[in-house]
Amino acid sequence: MVGAGTDKTKATIRGGPAVILVRPQLAVNIGMCARAMANFGLDDLRLVNPREGWPRSDVYRDVAYSAAAGATALLDSARVFDSVQKAVADCHRVYASTARERGQAKAVMTPSEAMSATVAAEGEKRAILFGPERTGLDNDEVAIADAIISFPSNPAYASLNLAQAVLLCGYEWFKAAHGDEPPPSTIPRPSSPPAQREMLLAFFDYLEGKLDENGFFRPVTKKPGMRRNLRNIFHRMELTQQDVRTLWGAVVRLAEGPRAEVQTRNRVRPKKSTA
Repeated sequence: MVGAGTDKTKATIRGGPAVILVRPQLAVNIGMCARAMANFGLDDLRLVNPREGWPRSDVYRDVAYSAAAGATALLDSARVFDSVQKAVADCHRVYASTARERGQAKAVMTPSEAMSATVAAEGEKRAILFGPERTGLDNDEVAIADAIISFPSNPAYASLNLAQAVLLCGYEWFKAAHGDEPPPSTIPRPSSPPAQREMLLAFFDYLEGKLDENGFFRPVTKKPGMRRNLRNIFHRMELTQQDVRTLWGAVVRLAEGPRAEVQTRNRVRPKKSTA
């Protein structure tokens, strides 16, 4: 299933560290990791001794591809190795993702620190090792890495799902490489121009008149301050002309009640108010 945010007309961002899944146990998790990678532009997936082999040709292949949610190119291009040493042979620096330091006197970095350093090391190939779902990396695998990536998390429940760990690293790489500004809004800008002050003041006069008729401004001594507060609410909205027309129409109906209806041969037509 391809997600709603997928748009193949847009340029694909590529790069970042290699994601190396060491002895992954479940095909669905490989698919979910591919999806997490695609979310943030990581394009180098490597598998070390996947438990059931790769590529899969049984029903679990469909499970993995479904979990990838459109990121199937990463699954198709994934490289398989029979050892961690071979998987990292072309890498200049390697990180091990683990919740435990393992007493190996290695630097322990957050994903933000490690991915910022990765972006700064232009021209270097870097990789992150992720261990199997049940046990994580063993000590010998951690020993291959230059530093450890550990996630700030609840100390009483620090174990992350494999795809979650990949996604967090991918997010931090993308943020370091491309900034953390939100994407442009897909909501079109209103075509209506900003409301002129004359239009706003006329609306305020009508609204305040109806509120005054219905006893809103009480006590009378507080009326000036209440009027200012009410107007400032609308000023903060930066209303367009269409906004004011819509609000005005809504207030008219609240103040005057439902439109009277007249029956015609073909349809019921609202009767114009004579007020």
